Amino acid sequence: MSEINVLDLFRLDGRVALVTGGSTGLGRSIALGLAQAGATTILCARHFDSCEEAAADIASQTGRQSFAVAADVTREEDVARLMETAMEKCGQVDVLVNNAGVNIRHPIEEFSLEEWRTVVDVNLTGTWLCCRAAAPIMKRQGKGSVINMGSALSGIGLADRSPYCSAKTAVLGLTRTLALEWAASGVRCNAICPGPFLTEMNRPLLEQPEKAQALVRQTALNRWAEMHEIRGAALFLASDASSYVTGASLFVDGGWTAG
Repeated sequence: MSEINVLDLFRLDGRVALVTGGSTGLGRSIALGLAQAGATTILCARHFDSCEEAAADIASQTGRQSFAVAADVTREEDVARLMETAMEKCGQVDVLVNNAGVNIRHPIEEFSLEEWRTVVDVNLTGTWLCCRAAAPIMKRQGKGSVINMGSALSGIGLADRSPYCSAKTAVLGLTRTLALEWAASGVRCNAICPGPFLTEMNRPLLEQPEKAQALVRQTALNRWAEMHEIRGAALFLASDASSYVTGASLFVDGGWTAG
């Protein structure tokens, strides 16, 4: 029996990866990385123009097909249409990256119920809806990899982020549960928990330099993450390199949660 070349395990040729929140930030970086490994990508965001621009850029850089779909992951009908469109365009969904997210920062007494619901709906309910919609597709295929985006704040608390910390902690519970539910069908479910990446969501922190520096100093590596540094974790979990990994949470946080 010939040995498997480990580098071949990371290839995604012939596979289709759907990335929510794929037009900017970590989602766009992940989609680019998966396309570089050979995947056809489907990028989802609420605004079609930005999503289409990102898809065109990924296709140009990699030579791989990349499609744009406008959808709001908090709307059940949008998620159903997203999966239908993915199947119409590609006939399969092998990887789902639930990256769509939002954060609002206040002390708890300043939060409105509407703000709480917005953060929880996008980060948790949207992830749940996409998982539910992808499950029948992947089960029919007999394989699939779902990657849910948690956060370093899935493992620790941080002031002024009560809905975000709550939602991202719940994402890990959802991930573990679905790993157990789907194991017999060949579908895996894992989570990535990023630390301080300088995404659009985090750029407002730069307006408060002292707080931004205090945040970065909590990491062992004492720096912001580069956007490309999320891609290796995503490719590992998307590919056959992680074929025996399910229900896991991979912290890409510069050692923030190690202390």
